[in-house]
Amino acid sequence: MGEAAELCRLSAWVHGRVQGVGFRWWTRSRALELGLTGHATNARDGRVHVVAEGPRDDCERLLELLRSGDTPGRVTLVVESWEPARGDLTGFEER
Repeated sequence: MGEAAELCRLSAWVHGRVQGVGFRWWTRSRALELGLTGHATNARDGRVHVVAEGPRDDCERLLELLRSGDTPGRVTLVVESWEPARGDLTGFEER
């Protein structure tokens, strides 16, 4: 194990037509498949804020999926930031 197993927190602001289309449910399903914890939350401005914690490789895979074009709705931009895992999340919920 090396850096690949490093735990981190991904914060991703997803822009586009991503509310009211099952996007948070889809994101939750992908995150749980990857074994990540966190949440997907609708923002008032129409974006969805995705916070996920787990191994860096798995968080990067979730980010790839968010940008893949295979999501519900239409993603036009994903703005990401990274920080060390805080370990304060359990499960993955839609908010």
